[in-house]
Amino acid sequence: MSANDLPLAHGSAGAGETPFTGQPSQTYDSAFLKACRREPVPHTPVWFMRQAGRSLPEYRKVREGTQMLESCMRPDLVTEITLQPVRRHNVDAAIFFSDIVVPLKAIGVDLDIKPGVGPVVAQPIRRREDLAQLRDLTPEDVSYVTEAIGMLTGELGSTPLIGFAGAPFTLASYLVEGGPSKNHEHTKALMYGDPELWADLLDRLAEITSAFLKVQIEAGASAVQLFDSWVGALAPADYRRSVMPASAKVLQSVASYGVPRIHFGVGTGELLGLMGEAGADVVGVDYRVALDEAARRVGPGKALQGNLDPAVLFSTEEAVRTKTDEVLAAASGLEGHIFNLGHGVLPTTPPDALTRLVDYVHTKTARQGVSSK
Repeated sequence: MSANDLPLAHGSAGAGETPFTGQPSQTYDSAFLKACRREPVPHTPVWFMRQAGRSLPEYRKVREGTQMLESCMRPDLVTEITLQPVRRHNVDAAIFFSDIVVPLKAIGVDLDIKPGVGPVVAQPIRRREDLAQLRDLTPEDVSYVTEAIGMLTGELGSTPLIGFAGAPFTLASYLVEGGPSKNHEHTKALMYGDPELWADLLDRLAEITSAFLKVQIEAGASAVQLFDSWVGALAPADYRRSVMPASAKVLQSVASYGVPRIHFGVGTGELLGLMGEAGADVVGVDYRVALDEAARRVGPGKALQGNLDPAVLFSTEEAVRTKTDEVLAAASGLEGHIFNLGHGVLPTTPPDALTRLVDYVHTKTARQGVSSK
């Protein structure tokens, strides 16, 4: 695939047109989508994982008294929370406010997000009969997602909206463990001990995840990110054999839509090449690997996203700029670069530090003679 040729949906849309209507897309020439396509940009685009919520006082105010999963199912709240960091920080893309377990909840899995803990599953999946919990996801199951994205794209105008989903391995880890886990002992025991059941579990999750991403794209998302938060717990050989086929299935399932596909995991320095090979157009890099080294591991033909350590934002403004300069220097030879943190915004991050960081990257990387909408 050439630098400028992301696939187009249904073979009907040309450059600068949306896959569904054939009309010019407001977001097509944005700095974010240009960087995803590895085209010249007017400045390095910036967005932050977990920018929607967490550190913003306006987020905490609007979420007051509302549980996390309920918040994800209310289009009015989703719209407001997604827009908040765009208004405050002037980021180059919005990230849809949701949670990776939303599609599982939508198909009837008995789970909840417990404050201070994370997703907790009532009946973990450890036997074949437990797979019965995982039926197919339909657009009707997540009609609130379609409604929220319709509201958002009307508000965002030329600012792209990134849809997202959890990758099959990370979803499987929550389902098998019953909640967050440091060592993933039940997950690995199933993966090693019953590879056939494991493959069936991941394949079913790949189908659910694919359906969830398709809903978001068809509603108007300009790009999608597949989060594999826990996959850094695996060695490359195990990833290639037991995880990569399911992730590749998800990424391939949305290839025809013509939107960039970003793939990100935590602690995945040894897996970067394989994650790109799975089908991503953009590979997200956490803060443990410098971007020039990440580019060597991923190989040509991919844009990279990242990768300032989120904890740097608690330091002095001078330190933030110094570390930002290091990231930008390491990215200077990349075909395409989207500035982001090496993981999500930490809950107690000073919001003004994020606003200043966006402005600094935009100013530092401004290029003459390159335009965007």
